[in-house]
Amino acid sequence: MKKVFFPLLAVVLLVSSAFMSVTSAVDWKITDDYSIKFTSADPSGIFKTFTGSIKFDAADLAGSKFDLKIPVSSISTGNGMQNKKALTAEWFDATKNPNITFVSTKIEKSGESYMITGKLKIKGISKDYKIPFDFKKVGESGKFSGKFNVKRSDFKIGHAGGDVPDIMKIEFSVAVDKKQ
Repeated sequence: MKKVFFPLLAVVLLVSSAFMSVTSAVDWKITDDYSIKFTSADPSGIFKTFTGSIKFDAADLAGSKFDLKIPVSSISTGNGMQNKKALTAEWFDATKNPNITFVSTKIEKSGESYMITGKLKIKGISKDYKIPFDFKKVGESGKFSGKFNVKRSDFKIGHAGGDVPDIMKIEFSVAVDKKQ
């Protein structure tokens, strides 16, 4: 019995120590120093409010997760009438769909940068999106940044043609601090 027990005990200890040594993604707190911009020929602007949870560690991409939210009502184009129109049923339908959300499903290394795949939900419509981003860590802080395009017709925002282009360019810069 002793001959079987000690090798079995050694295997159990080795396997359990391997599980304990796995890194876990770091919880990051979004600071007030963020920028979510959208640009086109017209309109262009920012979203003033941005919240969510971020777990990210370059050494543990499988354990990393983004769950982000932008209240549509925080849109700011620099034109009060455009802001109000953006909230209507034709555009973002803010009464029925008050938030733009993004929830990651996978994060991969892409050269010196990263690629995040997830569900982007706008105006009640969810689409799979891949978003490239960079992450720069400095001590207990960091910054996520990137650019991508959103095709507004994919989300039935506005109507085809007219003065507003179908492709909206999104640029983000999100400063974070390590949660304590």
